[in-house]
Amino acid sequence: MSARSAQAVAFLFPGQGSQRVGMGHALFERYPEARAVFAEADASLGFSLSKICFEGPEETLTLTANAQPAILTTSVAALRVLQAHTPLHPIAVAGHSLGEYSALVAAEALHFADAVRLVHLRGKFMQEAVPAGLGAMAAIIGLAAPEVDAICREVAGDEVVSPANLNGGGQVVIAGHKDAVARACVALKARGAKRAVPLAVSAPFHCALMQPAADRLARELERVEISAPALPVVTNVEAAPNQDARRVPELLTRQVTAPVRWEESIQRLVAMGVVGAVEVGNGHVLTGLVRRIAPALVMHAANDPTTIAELVAGDLTPREQPHA
Repeated sequence: MSARSAQAVAFLFPGQGSQRVGMGHALFERYPEARAVFAEADASLGFSLSKICFEGPEETLTLTANAQPAILTTSVAALRVLQAHTPLHPIAVAGHSLGEYSALVAAEALHFADAVRLVHLRGKFMQEAVPAGLGAMAAIIGLAAPEVDAICREVAGDEVVSPANLNGGGQVVIAGHKDAVARACVALKARGAKRAVPLAVSAPFHCALMQPAADRLARELERVEISAPALPVVTNVEAAPNQDARRVPELLTRQVTAPVRWEESIQRLVAMGVVGAVEVGNGHVLTGLVRRIAPALVMHAANDPTTIAELVAGDLTPREQPHA
């Protein structure tokens, strides 16, 4: 990437599903900026999120109320190291679902201490919105989003099933009542979907069943100080940049029940002039998605001392990452 185009960079932040035991530990050991973030998270939450991140056990880390603040904290730890040690200055930020909170921290719209408390509650509210076993999610491969949406409407009946993540590259995740998701999977395969893969999730995220969680989150957002984002945040709900502080609570509340428009978000970043992006936080899920949406977009990870060191050196050469 040229020196000129290196400025046209976006920071992308992963969402739930990117967690793994041990995440962030290498950054914690190497960088004081990362240690400060984990310490602030522990103090804000009143329990050792750091220990859950670094030691698990996995079943504790994957609980939604723990996974969401753990992923946010790991992303912000990596962000603070990038800000302290690299020459990168993104022209925009975006995050996948939960990752939008990390993006808002990066844009200086949310204080980290507030964000980590919010996503802990968000995870708790989402988990409690639907009784265990009532909801489900599935990844549909090989059908366009409008067709997936139409077929979900056809089979829903009196239940809920709808697109939840519009991930791009022929991947749409659906969510809703367990039986409705099962009916939709059968119908979608009959109409040409290559695969319909049930997902191991604790709740049906980003669908109408999450309305109780959205209502509870809205009340919590009223208590939090929100500033105008210092740089554009491309939001999940609209796939458009926002820098209006007054709209942040509304967009975050709607996000709980609305589909994540990730494909359109990446396309919008490209239209804004972004030519490279850094996946800030654990894993390579977003790198895999972006490769299918915008193959020309140069992707780089920022999740451990090695990847950070390359960015410190100003190296935005694409690294071979596992496909998501």
